[in-house]
Amino acid sequence: MTLNIEMEYESLLSFDYQEIAKSVAEEALDFEGCPYEAEINLVLTGEEEIQRTNREFRQMDKVTDVLSFPMVEYERPGDFSLVEEDPSCFHPDTGELMLGDIMICIPRMQEQAVSYGHGEVREFAFLIAHSMLHLMGYDHMTPDEAAVMERKQSEILEHLGITR
Repeated sequence: MTLNIEMEYESLLSFDYQEIAKSVAEEALDFEGCPYEAEINLVLTGEEEIQRTNREFRQMDKVTDVLSFPMVEYERPGDFSLVEEDPSCFHPDTGELMLGDIMICIPRMQEQAVSYGHGEVREFAFLIAHSMLHLMGYDHMTPDEAAVMERKQSEILEHLGITR
């Protein structure tokens, strides 16, 4: 798996964000049975940039904790059976499945860690797991979809020993 990380936020984090992001992303791919090596882009940013991006792509002019931009379309969430029919899903040089982009707002992640009563590592890992599921076709627009995502997020993090 290739994880491209762009740190746009000027403050340093107190944990190894690269290692956490990579381990959670790999666990999510394994959990969903992704049969391909994958490429994911992760941008760690501040409030102004995520608000601008949220406004531009979702027409929501507000700060959010995380944005996910899947590059693969799925017939069913987590079903990779059709991606081989679309060569544009794969990086031409590496052959990796180009899963998509994740953007995390570091100040919002830090605020949520405090307000939810757990550490920054857990909140950061949760946002990665959440976004990885979005990149694999999951959503939470209905109560049933939300329940599926919540269960999968919890299981991914529990398997890694990252709990509240």
